[in-house]
Amino acid sequence: MSTSVPGRTGRVHQVNVSRGGVPKLPVAGTQVRRLGLDGDGHTEPEPIHGGELQAVSLYCVEAIARVAADGHQAFPGAYGENLTLEGIEWSALGPGDRLAVGAGGLLVELTKYAAPCQTIAHWFIDRQIARISPKIHPEDARWYARVIVEGPVATGDAIEVLQAAR
Repeated sequence: MSTSVPGRTGRVHQVNVSRGGVPKLPVAGTQVRRLGLDGDGHTEPEPIHGGELQAVSLYCVEAIARVAADGHQAFPGAYGENLTLEGIEWSALGPGDRLAVGAGGLLVELTKYAAPCQTIAHWFIDRQIARISPKIHPEDARWYARVIVEGPVATGDAIEVLQAAR
């Protein structure tokens, strides 16, 4: 069971897709389905990327700013996230938390952190992908989510975090 937590709201800063690889490029919006976003693909398919438990990759502009401040190349879509969010208290998220997105009914549930891989290493000084490792910097790590209710997503959509019972 989930409950709405006051102050845990934000918005979709950017929607990102690619046929495979990085960076994922911005689109105005798309449909999110059980296995991911329409128009998105993966160079390395399941189990590395994709599948029901890794259907959507999430990141936030606040983490991007912190990583860039450390001198690494960081911008929305660079690290392969599908949805770049803003205004969410990233460090307070956990597996099972759900994100209600926009007015179209889209609902995703966080499944696990997305460990960085060598595909994105070229964006980091000395290829130090550990800068966004959930083990070292969980506040700057990406998340994977599964799709609970399919629906549309667009830049500017409101996000509400529904915290899982812990």
